[in-house]
Amino acid sequence: MEWLLELDTRLFFAINGLHSETWDAIMWWISGKYSWWPFYLVVLVFLGWKKGWQLIPMILFIVLVITLTDQTSVHLFKNLVQRLRPCHDPSLDGMVHLVNNRCGGKYGFISSHAANAYGVAMLVLMWYRKCWFAVVMITWALLVGYSRIYLGVHYPGDVLAGWLWGLLFGWLVYRLFHLVMKKLPFSRWETGKKSGSGS
Repeated sequence: MEWLLELDTRLFFAINGLHSETWDAIMWWISGKYSWWPFYLVVLVFLGWKKGWQLIPMILFIVLVITLTDQTSVHLFKNLVQRLRPCHDPSLDGMVHLVNNRCGGKYGFISSHAANAYGVAMLVLMWYRKCWFAVVMITWALLVGYSRIYLGVHYPGDVLAGWLWGLLFGWLVYRLFHLVMKKLPFSRWETGKKSGSGS
């Protein structure tokens, strides 16, 4: 375990040490809560175009997956594991590059940003399974996770675990969505693979 933590710390410094004024501004924007609203809107409009009325339950299940990944990342991991964020770790005092002096809560495992992003990405990709769309959604989720390491608020291990947790919940929520849609008497729900085949 010690060698794994040491590797995690080394990877953290390799990424966090690549800072510059330009990249600080870019990564701060990428990590912002409201920066991606235009992107979210475009994705929802696209899904609405492809799926029609089914966009309404889709939005509800997107909210569900975010709620689950966000709450479980805090209450099942951060509050129980209690791994200090690198910017709160006394042993790294003065060594972490912080942007705008923002560190966040005391504990960092797992990354809620990473879990939320990959949960949404997984869920949406299960609805529309096209390679180009996968590249877009995965790139977005990767950027969000990478920005958290760059900004000095998470170790790579925090982000990687967050991604895996998000993938799990994205898949589970999709299975729940699929079951619910099959139960609706007026629904003609098809999997994303079938419905996207002619697009």
